[in-house]
Amino acid sequence: MTAPQGQVPVTVRTFAQRFSATRRGARLARLLAANQFASWGLGPSDAAVIVVAELAANAVLHGRVPGRDFALLLRYDHETGRLEIEVSDTHDRQPTPKAPTCADEQGRGLLLVEALADRWGVKERRGPGKTVWAHITLRKGAL
Repeated sequence: MTAPQGQVPVTVRTFAQRFSATRRGARLARLLAANQFASWGLGPSDAAVIVVAELAANAVLHGRVPGRDFALLLRYDHETGRLEIEVSDTHDRQPTPKAPTCADEQGRGLLLVEALADRWGVKERRGPGKTVWAHITLRKGAL
């Protein structure tokens, strides 16, 4: 009989979910992301939750194709402290940050993402649409 093998600790945690491309779907994505961060022991995660909220809102407002969902993918590498956020939608239009005026009520979402994330960008995805991603490096045990 062989001795039992110890399990290798999991260092990369992943969460993936599809949501309806509605305001309710964007809100649910934000709430589930916050819950997921807490379950991973990351504590209050204002910056990461804001990034998820902004990318999900953009997927609903600007990337919506009727009848199509958007997807959220979260990856957290405990060893490096790197959090990866990806939001995929089915619209081909590329997001571009703009400089809003004082009177504009919208248009600051990507500026927030740019300010809170270490890096962000857009990549192609399999099938129609695009994936907007952001990386945030966290201090161990905190967001």
